[in-house]
Amino acid sequence: MKYFRLAQIMIFAIEEINRSEMLLPNVSIGYQIYDTCSSRMSSMSATMGLMNGPEFAAGETCNGQSSIHAIIGETESSATMLVSLFVFYLFFFSQISHTASCECLSNRKDHPSFFRTISSDYHQSRALAYIVKHLGWSWVGAVNSDNDYGNYGMAIFLNTAQKEGICVEYSEKFYRTEPEKLKKVVDTIKKGTTKVIVAFVSFIEMGLLIDQLNILNITGLQIIGVEGWITSKSLITPKSFQVMGGSLGFALRKINLEGFSDYVVKAFWETAFPCTQLKGNSSQYVINCSRYQDLLALKNYNEDVPEQRYSSHVYKAVYAVAHSLHSLLKCKEQEGFNFTVKFGDRVWFDRTGAAVAQYEVVNWQQDSDGSLQFKSVGYYDASLPPDQQFVLNTENIIWARGQLKPSSICSESCLPGTRKAAQKGRPVCCYDCIPCAEGEISNETGNLTQCPGDLLSNAEKNKCVLKAVEFLSFTEVMGIVLVFFSLFGAGLTVLVAILFYRMRDTPIVKANNSELSFLLLFSLTLCLLCSLTFIGQPNEWSCMLRHTAFGITFVLCISCLLGKTIVVLMAFKATLPGSNVMKWFGPAQQRLSVVAFTLIQVLICVLWLTISPPFPHKNMKYFKEKIILECSLGSTISFWAVLGYIGLLAVLCFILAFLARTLPDNFNEAKFITFSMLIFCAVWITFIPAYVSSPGKFTVAVEIFAILASSFGLLHDPDPVLSEDLNN
Repeated sequence: MKYFRLAQIMIFAIEEINRSEMLLPNVSIGYQIYDTCSSRMSSMSATMGLMNGPEFAAGETCNGQSSIHAIIGETESSATMLVSLFVFYLFFFSQISHTASCECLSNRKDHPSFFRTISSDYHQSRALAYIVKHLGWSWVGAVNSDNDYGNYGMAIFLNTAQKEGICVEYSEKFYRTEPEKLKKVVDTIKKGTTKVIVAFVSFIEMGLLIDQLNILNITGLQIIGVEGWITSKSLITPKSFQVMGGSLGFALRKINLEGFSDYVVKAFWETAFPCTQLKGNSSQYVINCSRYQDLLALKNYNEDVPEQRYSSHVYKAVYAVAHSLHSLLKCKEQEGFNFTVKFGDRVWFDRTGAAVAQYEVVNWQQDSDGSLQFKSVGYYDASLPPDQQFVLNTENIIWARGQLKPSSICSESCLPGTRKAAQKGRPVCCYDCIPCAEGEISNETGNLTQCPGDLLSNAEKNKCVLKAVEFLSFTEVMGIVLVFFSLFGAGLTVLVAILFYRMRDTPIVKANNSELSFLLLFSLTLCLLCSLTFIGQPNEWSCMLRHTAFGITFVLCISCLLGKTIVVLMAFKATLPGSNVMKWFGPAQQRLSVVAFTLIQVLICVLWLTISPPFPHKNMKYFKEKIILECSLGSTISFWAVLGYIGLLAVLCFILAFLARTLPDNFNEAKFITFSMLIFCAVWITFIPAYVSSPGKFTVAVEIFAILASSFGLLHDPDPVLSEDLNN
């Protein structure tokens, strides 16, 4: 009945054109109609008949004599491809199809003379993915006809679905002549976990699939269909509705052809079947010709006319041929081809020879009176701006079996604090939810986020919180202890200096080189106090001050000890007969040596601060759960140069003091300097591995401890002299 109506529409349009005085005046269009019976072989046979004139019969030789200028058809894409290639390469005729929507026919290189008044499936296939995405489904099954229409359409859908984050549990296909494959498809649907099926199948295959689903009583499926079957009246029956109720799909727009409904019950029978006549005075027709007796049941039937959604496309195809012939006969050249039909649609073809994509979204529903209807619940129009192309009124949709909108996901969304872990061998939509790792969080949307470097995840792994900041502060126990010993040492040194000053006129103080002793005590005080710069939150100034102040004050201190050691050696050398060595290392030379040794360290520190100074740094690599605020050295070479220079002077001082340790006299300080240098060197030798291996704020504590320990060791030097003086 469907194809019979399409033939009627073609005849209706041709008769309109032949009556027109504006379009093809004085020219009448004729036609020949062949029924291909949905067979590719029959399509080729019909094409041969059209190309070789009405006298051509099977078994005869092709003569190529035909008055045909264009072919309207075929209905199916696969047959249309064969006809298109055959017609162009052998007879150079044009072909216009009203239903062949396969994207494969858009190839102008292979099908240069092919046009169609229906849009390409490229748009419909993408729209299928959009509707699935719009409804929140990420887990679907896919079934398609095993022909050009189904294979090309499904390939585009699968590609778009992947881009939209939709997973396909299975993708099966079958052809109408393959019952075993159909059985496999139905078994796959039955065993599948998804309840949403995208069916890109032809009308005939869909009928077979529905029958099998009914036989096995497979219900509760939410079917998403295409224009090839979604509005087929023969498919929507009370029996099929048990399986297919609530189906959604894209359908061609329903357009009313004015006058056609009356034509199919009156004018058509009068013109197409001249052996019909009125029965008495009634309006009933009687068919006298016995060969038309089978059509008697259709002569007064027109209830299906409103649902003939392909009718406008057949109508446009006929008018497209007429307008082309009109332009050809008028010898008019046109850059573009477009015209408007009587129901208001403008007909034009894009660069692939197809019409613009315009679909209705229809829903299989049952009215309160029990009748089954195709209800429009939205649309897709590719001619509109991207944000207006797709509209779906979900509140008007009746879902499968009249229930709530089905959920179709492989795995439930992960709760906040957990993340997705892919299941081996399954699509990305299938996953397990496992707790987030340290430093990662997930929110209600399931998005996994890495916390920035200065933040870490809370216990619930759903929020990033500030990391604990660690540095050696004045308020903690370790800081208080180190401050105490620093101030205690500085106070003790100042006390020694005061006692030295009070006894400056005594022979033992005078003999002990009081000027270097006071300078030594002053530098020791600075050494002990400079350890305070290592405590507290690091900033730009404290970072530059702590290492440079430590380096300079220690060199000043050791320079004084080195000077005192040289004085002892020179003094005892001067007691030898004829020796005049003291004139070469008098007070002026002693001061000059201290200044010279110290200036070298000052120069190293100035270069350090100029080239690459120390700076405050957030160390987030050592601990994941906290930030270590520390002073980066800037130039590591400069830091070890400062320490190396201090070590060089300390070793030199130790060697000289060791050589002078056995010299007689109660005022000989060499043995005390040797002991001080031994402590100093031992402290700094053990400092290096301890400094490198200590974590976090303990690195600073080790450095402060080394400064204090070595300072107290150096403080040991002036004490014996003071004790000797106090005893006397």
